[in-house]
Amino acid sequence: MSRPVRSFLFVPGDSEKKLSKVATSTADAVILDLEDAVSANRKSVARELVAEFIAGADRGRPGPQLWVRVNPLDSEHALPDLAGVVGAAPAGVVVPKINGPADVARIAHYLDALETAHGVDPGSVRLLPVATETARAPFRLGDFADAGIDRVYGLTWGAEDLSAALGASTNLGSDGQWAVTYQFVRSLTLMAAHAASVEAVETLYVDIRDEAGLAESSRRARAEGFSGRIAIHPAQVDVINEAFTPSATEIEFATRVVEAFASGVGTVALDGRMLDLPHLKQAQRVLALQPPACQ
Repeated sequence: MSRPVRSFLFVPGDSEKKLSKVATSTADAVILDLEDAVSANRKSVARELVAEFIAGADRGRPGPQLWVRVNPLDSEHALPDLAGVVGAAPAGVVVPKINGPADVARIAHYLDALETAHGVDPGSVRLLPVATETARAPFRLGDFADAGIDRVYGLTWGAEDLSAALGASTNLGSDGQWAVTYQFVRSLTLMAAHAASVEAVETLYVDIRDEAGLAESSRRARAEGFSGRIAIHPAQVDVINEAFTPSATEIEFATRVVEAFASGVGTVALDGRMLDLPHLKQAQRVLALQPPACQ
């Protein structure tokens, strides 16, 4: 089981200054954005900058994975985005505003052809759909389990575009937390990701000044089953990384659980508790999340 990406940091694709700082980022992955962060008259400029940046990256040095968020499939920019960046071999593509797995399958077919045309390893460009940004999309989340799209790394969700699609004046309740509609689609995304055996990626935390709130929200997300989170500011990255990294105590206990099941038994007694196979799976998941130096 490979270690999931804990933090995805958005970086505007048309900012040479911000692109120059990517190599030193502590994010596990950066998303070079061609969509919302780039104005309409800068789309082609951003596309060229991003492709050149990825192609020129030193793959032998440590650093974040390089992902690209393309424009929505129904826009005039989507196909030029894909055609422009796939030859540089990004780690993955973030697909916004999908209506369901059929849209993602269509992107996957384009990637098949583009990888072949550019001599990129087949299947190497992964996909991260933002799976809740239209009113139709939440109803089709469960269909990812049977869609058979091997490129899908995980599913993430978004509240801002969904609230716009619904004509809502806010996506928050009176307590400042997600309103019921957004709690609902968040839960569906989490379950859909695990049903499809892919990663569940938590959405962004809007208040970039609230470090304590981000940390608590991220810890809760990991406890629920999310494996990483999107960051919208560099200051959020280390907080997210820490929250999605198991503590030494968690790792020690998970190691003992795995060792206890090593003989192939179905249940074991450990520290006064009876454990069965779901506990083994939880322990294996914890070990998959630990830092590489500990593995």
